[in-house]
Amino acid sequence: MKWFKRILIGLAALALLLAAVGLALPSQFRIERSLAIAAPADSVYPLIAAPAQWQRWSVWNQRDPEMKIEYGGPAAGAGARWSWQSETEGSGKMEFTDAVPGQLLTYRLSFPEFDMESTGHLRIEPQGRGVRVTWSNEGDMGMNPVNRWFGFFMDRMVGPDFEAGLANLKRLAEAS
Repeated sequence: MKWFKRILIGLAALALLLAAVGLALPSQFRIERSLAIAAPADSVYPLIAAPAQWQRWSVWNQRDPEMKIEYGGPAAGAGARWSWQSETEGSGKMEFTDAVPGQLLTYRLSFPEFDMESTGHLRIEPQGRGVRVTWSNEGDMGMNPVNRWFGFFMDRMVGPDFEAGLANLKRLAEAS
């Protein structure tokens, strides 16, 4: 019985340590990736400014072809929004909050299941004979130590999805 008590005390100490470290982690996270695309901004922007186009290049949509999607607001630009439900990718909402054709798209992303919101940007900047697209997302994980651990690993978890999405965007824009 003593060994069981020691295991419980050890597990409790480990949980307290993880919570304390979690509280010491930064609450803010930021993810950013960029990619050069050999296509004009006029070919890239329509692919990012319309929620329905994200299905063509976002890896999250490609991972779950059964994802249930609803669109609202205008078809593209500021005010356009979409929500999704997915068994594998989770459920969320995205609303485009600012749009400058050929230059910038800003969105608000929320995952109600996790009580998490973030802000993202897709910036299009001229570069050589094409453009550089920079995709960023940032948010605050609040005081929850579990969420802060999640935020700590966010770049490693989501960054590769941004890279794959940008590669798909590049393929589509350069083919048009």
